[in-house]
Amino acid sequence: MGASIAGRNAPALTGKPSPWRMLWITAALGTCFLLIQWGLRDAPLLWFATLRALLGGSALALVAFWQGRPLPSSAMAWGKIALLGLVNVSLAFAFMFAGVAGLSTGVASVLANAQPLLILLPAWWLFRERITPRTGAALLLGFAGLLMVALPGGGGSGALLSLASAASVTVGTLLVRTLGGLDVVVTSAAHFLIGGLVLAGLAFAVEGPPIISWTPRFILVLGFLGLVATAATTLAWFVEAQRSALSSLTVWMFLIPVFGLVIGIVVLGERPSPWTAAGIALVMGAMWMALAKQRVAGSGPPGVLCVACQREEAVPDEMQ
Repeated sequence: MGASIAGRNAPALTGKPSPWRMLWITAALGTCFLLIQWGLRDAPLLWFATLRALLGGSALALVAFWQGRPLPSSAMAWGKIALLGLVNVSLAFAFMFAGVAGLSTGVASVLANAQPLLILLPAWWLFRERITPRTGAALLLGFAGLLMVALPGGGGSGALLSLASAASVTVGTLLVRTLGGLDVVVTSAAHFLIGGLVLAGLAFAVEGPPIISWTPRFILVLGFLGLVATAATTLAWFVEAQRSALSSLTVWMFLIPVFGLVIGIVVLGERPSPWTAAGIALVMGAMWMALAKQRVAGSGPPGVLCVACQREEAVPDEMQ
């Protein structure tokens, strides 16, 4: 019953993700940045990130148990999952929450979702994925935009932390390439739980025992972040990754920072400075230039495994 990262009997990739499913996935993930700001009023930063990871991982673990999915059988597999949890959850969530605490919602959503740009050079170096002149131009344009937003005049330390979150997800995406044959739901649940436990130890060392105001607002925010924006979006991403080309899925990820920007403007009244707005425009344009109609390595949001990477390599071009 388990769905493996490179399952033999998986359906052909159609290249046509469900628009409605991708819209609610990206809307939920784009809303995270606003909800993190609200939740930080009631909980310390690291403990808040810990609760999101553990709640999402527990929900996915229940799904895996209910469906009877197979557990990894080797110590090496568990070691890789633990390393993935450290990078893709512990570091990515800690940096993401800290970046939101020091930035506007819109800017944080753009920088924390810059991993499609950051992964291009490592993919070329490690997996010999070709960089076209168009992709090279997108890299230069994108990094110029990232620098504009990350400079002290544009974003300060919060921008650097959000970029660190994107870099952590990039490393996690590369690590997924070594996890062939493992059940994706079990792997995702396990790496959320392991990463959450590491975050709990870090939170206790840095912030002490958790002092949380369990207000109705915080309960609703945590419930949405853990159950919807972590567990449900992960499962929905898996469904689309099993039947859609990765390149088409990654382009949909552009909507995450778009939703973040719109929510920041409409709900919080944020107005990026001209310098920051120009940098954001460069980043968004570069991401589109690098990924639209091209087969390049992509990634999901923090904590979501890029399960389509190996599957897409094994599918003939005419099936995409």
